[in-house]
Amino acid sequence: MSESTYVTVARTEDIPQNTNKAFDVEGKSILICHAKTGEFFAVENRCSHAIAELEGGRMRGHRLICPLHGAAFDMRDGKVLGAPAYAPIKAYPVRVEDDEIKVQVDES
Repeated sequence: MSESTYVTVARTEDIPQNTNKAFDVEGKSILICHAKTGEFFAVENRCSHAIAELEGGRMRGHRLICPLHGAAFDMRDGKVLGAPAYAPIKAYPVRVEDDEIKVQVDES
């Protein structure tokens, strides 16, 4: 088996702190979140409650809040933190090398 592949998605300056932005990565809509702590996280850009896009949702600590109905997820692992969502969302491994944000999207 080959080593997991990370795909360059954006540059760190493309996503200001405490904001998020969606990118199409290998046919998947991936939301890159730049936490207030300076860390970057990647989750699927789709709320498990009403299948709405999460892009533009408020961020509080590691909490990502869906802009449609207020469901909340942990951007570190996709875990549900608040109703009305009941199912987690997918989280993807992220690396920052120099000023490039790289995401692993393969299912290995």
